[in-house]
Amino acid sequence: MIGAVNSVEAVITSIQGLSGSPEDLSALHDLLRGAQDSLRAEPGVNFSTLDQLDASKHSLGYLYFLEVLTCGPVSKEKAAYEIPIIARFINSCDAGQIRLASYKFVSLCKILKDHVIALGDPLRGVGPLLNAVQKLQVSSKRLTALHPDVLQLCLQAKSYKSGFSILSDDIVEIDQPRDFFLYSYYGGMICIGLKRFQKALELLYNVVTAPMHQVNAIALEAYKKYILVSLIHNGQFTNTLPKCASTAAQRSFKNYTGPYIELGNCYNDGKIGELEALVVARNAEFEEDKNLGLVKQAVSSLYKRNILRLTQKYLTLSLQDIANMVQLGNAKEAEMHVLQMVLCPTLDFWKLALLV
Repeated sequence: MIGAVNSVEAVITSIQGLSGSPEDLSALHDLLRGAQDSLRAEPGVNFSTLDQLDASKHSLGYLYFLEVLTCGPVSKEKAAYEIPIIARFINSCDAGQIRLASYKFVSLCKILKDHVIALGDPLRGVGPLLNAVQKLQVSSKRLTALHPDVLQLCLQAKSYKSGFSILSDDIVEIDQPRDFFLYSYYGGMICIGLKRFQKALELLYNVVTAPMHQVNAIALEAYKKYILVSLIHNGQFTNTLPKCASTAAQRSFKNYTGPYIELGNCYNDGKIGELEALVVARNAEFEEDKNLGLVKQAVSSLYKRNILRLTQKYLTLSLQDIANMVQLGNAKEAEMHVLQMVLCPTLDFWKLALLV
């Protein structure tokens, strides 16, 4: 039967006739696998060929044709033309059919991701890839190969809430460890963007403690952020890595994250002047790592924690008293920190009501 399918018209006819029952779809899948090389070599295959198919009814066959049409070198013009076609297919395709060739569906979705990144418009790919994850998943607890890609797009588009929507599921089924590694790293960064620091710590912990024979760049960046978020959220830093961290991590992290470990130790001492001096001295390194914003949040959190310690020690304090004792410039700066603390849901700042 496969040998008889030697024309585009015959393949189209087979797709139209075999996209119903599971048995027919299985036969169609075998036919398409046998015909894919001839389809790639067929000059008559173009995007108008898709007009003969319904993406929702003939999803498996449509997917095979889209793979042929979107492969090869891509110009910006070609990418701009293909994006809406791929997006419409993702949004309308039948989940059961595309799972029969999930590797091709994943490949197509990654092409969409690359296209929108190449055009500098990552937000355009967020919605379709979120849909793709739902269609590819057989369970909300299963990690797909597309989870890291959609989180990467959400990061680039600063669409943090969209990314967080797939971080709320408890993932317990993983096919590829690398996918979970990237999912946790990108997810941690999205949670940082939303200031959901507890969840960020949980995800970054997955990266820091992941099995590895050799430390990689992503693990190092995750550890740097793990230190900073620990300071912001927990108000402390520990030099000791979790016992479940790999030998490579135990051996190498400290060698490559010196400024961050130094910052953590200085934070633990509680001396704001020394901490700010260190930030100034290491400013270029923090900025190069794109972590300067987090570093500044860590410094700000130490001011707040020092203020909280004062309110626990003294019954009443004026804003000027606070400014003097925690080395702020003036009462206005103290007022700003106090107001931020009152609005902060993560720390026990109710004692600030004692301020006068």
